[in-house]
Amino acid sequence: MAAAMDLLILLCPLLLLSFHFEIAQSSVHIYPSQPFHDVGNSLLLYGGSEGIFASSRSFIRFENITLWRTIPNRSHNNGLVQAVIFEASDRNNIGGSAYGGQRSICCSPDLANLQGCKQGEIIRIPSAHDPRWPILLRLRFKGKHLSAKLEDTEILIRKTGIYNLLFISCDPKLKGLKMTGKTIWKNPDGYLPGRMAPLMKFYVYMSFAYLLLTAVWFFQYVRFRMDILPLQHCITVVIVLGLLEMLFWYLDYANFNNTGTRPLALTTWVVTIGAFRKTVSRILILCVSMGFGVVKSTLGGLTSKVILVGVTYFIASEMLDIAEHVGIIDDVSGRAKLFLVLPDAFLDAFLILWIFTSLSKTLEQLQMKRTSVKLDIYRKFSNALAVMVVASVAWIVYEVYFKATDSFNERWQTAWTITAFWDVIAFVLLCIICYLWTPSQNSQRYAYSGEVDEENEEDRSLTGGKADGDISLVKQEKNDGSESEGDVEEDKRE
Repeated sequence: MAAAMDLLILLCPLLLLSFHFEIAQSSVHIYPSQPFHDVGNSLLLYGGSEGIFASSRSFIRFENITLWRTIPNRSHNNGLVQAVIFEASDRNNIGGSAYGGQRSICCSPDLANLQGCKQGEIIRIPSAHDPRWPILLRLRFKGKHLSAKLEDTEILIRKTGIYNLLFISCDPKLKGLKMTGKTIWKNPDGYLPGRMAPLMKFYVYMSFAYLLLTAVWFFQYVRFRMDILPLQHCITVVIVLGLLEMLFWYLDYANFNNTGTRPLALTTWVVTIGAFRKTVSRILILCVSMGFGVVKSTLGGLTSKVILVGVTYFIASEMLDIAEHVGIIDDVSGRAKLFLVLPDAFLDAFLILWIFTSLSKTLEQLQMKRTSVKLDIYRKFSNALAVMVVASVAWIVYEVYFKATDSFNERWQTAWTITAFWDVIAFVLLCIICYLWTPSQNSQRYAYSGEVDEENEEDRSLTGGKADGDISLVKQEKNDGSESEGDVEEDKRE
């Protein structure tokens, strides 16, 4: 625990100092010799997608964009490549179809007759909001040169939206085309994509919330350190992991906001802490539901199964978070995210079922043993857990609807709430567990101590203090019905 406290003391100044980072001016998308792919009647390279807020300081800048072809062109046609930037709502303004057939990006002879487009170029229909959009930038190869460089250009963003960049060639002789360089996407406040910017502030608030919970818990933990239960050690680990996760997420986002890139090592470390915290949290809830340390001293034969489920969940969560966060800059499609969350969601559903099954058995055991104080605590815990599960299921339904109906990520400005909700509900549930099992002078008296001492727990409270009035109707009936039995039980206790 001393090591954990030292780590917290070290990280808190880092959080405060990070507020003084200089705000950066752009977001960087790097193209390391990326190839073009055949898409319909065109060669296409996806340049990126990002939410940008309108501002006089918002832009997309092209720097050192260089195209490379494999074979020099010996004909008079020197090969045209176009870069097109369009806002998601104008996506139908790129391409067209002849006679209701398949949609094409490049102008064909039939489309040239129908729409008046220029054959061999991208079909572009002016936007109703601004006839200058979508923006087209042209680059041609000269003579027998194998490379062609686009002049550094800056496109100002005057409308808030989700912007897409495509590099397209309608010349089939350029097959094998590759590109190097980078584009810089500027939001008013820094490098972060628009959907991620609110999360940086959110993690600041969550870090302070965890700091407050940590301070209160450690005060009680140190004060009653001689009466700490194994369960309370586990709770302490979850609190520390939660604080570390929020701090590192903020530092990761602050670094991203300043550099425009997501370092592999830092983001992987943050993701791993988060996956470990989620795994330990779920195993903690499962162990509490099984009555570990309160109704039973060990998990017995279930220990290996709990460990197996925990390891499996950690791997699934780690893979999901790495796929979603590590190295990712673009505001990726909602349907892609929906596919990634399915294994993780299945394991969560399995754990929920196991937790409530175990909780039901624990409540039955406590009723049979007539330990009313423990029973009261577990009833409060089960009620809180039920509320959280109902809220989670409702949010999952909303999340599935949100992602399934937002293929082009047009609701990007509220997408941050999907991530934020799970962090908030995890924190609230952790606070409830901390409240129910907070360290006190009576903590050890409520650890598992065998059948003889179970009924002694009737007249004490886990959170300290004396029992409130009548303890249990079962107890009263027992005392009224047989005074001699009470004396015998009293002798046994002595």
